[in-house]
Amino acid sequence: MASAKAEFTAFVEERGDRLLEVAWLITRHREDALDAVQDALAGLYGRWSRLPSGDEFDAYVHRTVVNACLGVIRRRPRSLPVAEPDRLRTVPVAADPTAAVDDADEVWRLCGELGPVQRTAVVLRFYGDLSYAEIGRALGCREATARSHVHRATALLRTRTEGRR
Repeated sequence: MASAKAEFTAFVEERGDRLLEVAWLITRHREDALDAVQDALAGLYGRWSRLPSGDEFDAYVHRTVVNACLGVIRRRPRSLPVAEPDRLRTVPVAADPTAAVDDADEVWRLCGELGPVQRTAVVLRFYGDLSYAEIGRALGCREATARSHVHRATALLRTRTEGRR
């Protein structure tokens, strides 16, 4: 049991910050992200010795975090202020740095208008760099459905950003 505790502690130290970043991008609220990751890690710890290995382990962890995030989103009040991302935002290098910041802010705001499942799919695809199969496992749907969530979300984002220019 002591080795399982040590393994779990090492896992949290190695991946905890990344899980928190993913949760924050999904929930768009720091305290909700902290709650979701804490809930997910508590569930993982209770089943640590029985968790699958390899790619199945990563899919299980992602699914646990996604479920915790979606649960937090469902339980919270409808209107919740969204804090600006601090260290999570990266601004691409462009000829006009202010335009790049404006574009990043606009995309960030528009992502907040996506539904929780589409936003989760986009975060897992473009921030988490997961394959569509991995996103499907994390969301509990088929790969084709995950692909559809990402495609529809990016099409909506593209339409909204083009409409504002």
